[in-house]
Amino acid sequence: MDNQTTQKKPAEPVAVLTLRRVKPGCEERFEAELHDFIARSLYTDGQLGVHVLRPEPGSGSREYGIVRRFSNAEYRDCFYGSPLFLLWESTVAPLTEGGPKRQELSGLETWFTLPGQRSMIPPPRWKMAIVTVVGVWPVSLLVPWLLNPLASGLPIPLQALCMAVGIVILLTWVVMSLLVRILSPWLQGHP
Repeated sequence: MDNQTTQKKPAEPVAVLTLRRVKPGCEERFEAELHDFIARSLYTDGQLGVHVLRPEPGSGSREYGIVRRFSNAEYRDCFYGSPLFLLWESTVAPLTEGGPKRQELSGLETWFTLPGQRSMIPPPRWKMAIVTVVGVWPVSLLVPWLLNPLASGLPIPLQALCMAVGIVILLTWVVMSLLVRILSPWLQGHP
């Protein structure tokens, strides 16, 4: 084997969120078409799964979110250019208002969707990064200050684990949901 040969980094899985607003009275037909399309498309090359976010009953929303995961970006691109997908788009076009809104997901989006709210296109990554830093920075100062007296006798790897667990718990269940609520207008681009 040649020493100059480098191994390629394995391709990362890709998740795509597609939002479709269904016309009033077309929900039942859209659901049937969606079910049929998922059944036909789920086993195409590179598919890792599909999750449908339906409008909350009684909310008045008619917006559906379809999260589709792919093995890599190449499979994603092949899928969205395939005859099967183009047929789906033409089938549901008369049932929906406007075109689809599509967004590739990075993994941080779950912090930026408030529980009980309808699905939405996540804010730009640069905004998510700023809010994440605003949340992580004070928590990364607070948690060691609180836990050092308790964890100082532990081996360093266990101390680091305690700090990481404390930071993740505070970020996930307290800080990020609070920051997203406070900064929601800015995150979504509303005045």
